[in-house]
Amino acid sequence: VQLQACGGGLVQDGGSLRLSCAASERTFSQHGAGWFRQRPGKEREFVAALSPSGESTYYADSVKGRFTISRDNAKSAMYLQMNDLKVDDTAVYYCAAGRRGYYTSLKYIYWGQGTLVTVSS
Repeated sequence: VQLQACGGGLVQDGGSLRLSCAASERTFSQHGAGWFRQRPGKEREFVAALSPSGESTYYADSVKGRFTISRDNAKSAMYLQMNDLKVDDTAVYYCAAGRRGYYTSLKYIYWGQGTLVTVSS
């Protein structure tokens, strides 16, 4: 499965962005999937994840209440709605699928190329 993330950009503090992740195969619907990010000078970290059906969702404490993860299996796509963005959310955001461990771990088989989100003060 190939993943293509898009939707990043420059936004002011308090603004919103919606990231999208398009999968190349319909088998995407069979996989747990998630979003991760890598902030400048830091390691890649978990942001949000969801089960194959989308019924179960998981969030990092730092984004809970501000970000919403969702998926549309009919379109082989996943989304991350980011509201009330903060400067500290500035990062390259990656989508991933094919969970092989805890939803919050980095153990996913398939990774997108990343999309840059920059939040200015």
